[in-house]
Amino acid sequence: MSEIKTQEIKPGMFVRVYQKIKELDAKGNPKERISVFEGMVIARRGGNTPGATFTVRKIGADGIGIEKIYPIHLPTITKIQLLKKFKVRRAKLYYLRRQKKKLKEIKD
Repeated sequence: MSEIKTQEIKPGMFVRVYQKIKELDAKGNPKERISVFEGMVIARRGGNTPGATFTVRKIGADGIGIEKIYPIHLPTITKIQLLKKFKVRRAKLYYLRRQKKKLKEIKD
C-alpha cells in the first residue's frame, strides 16, 4: 500500500480515500472524523483543472454498487492509498456497472 497524489490517479486503480468530515455531536458541539471509502477508480475527467474529478465505485454489503465523485483538489481529502492496480484499456470503466468482469492485476 502506498500513498499517491491526486494527480496520479488513473482508472483501474483500487484506492482507499480518506476524507475529513465535520459533524455535530448530540450536544451540538462540532467534531471531526475521517471517513474511509475504498473502491475502484472508474473515471477521471477534467485533467488537472480546478474542476477536475474522479469517480470511485465499490460494491456495498447488499451487493449494490455505490459511487462517489471526488473533486481532485478537495481540501478535505487527507490522503489516498493505492491498494492495487489493474490492467485496463479504456479511460472510462462504466462497463463495470453492468458486468462482473475480472480484471488482471498489475504486479509492481
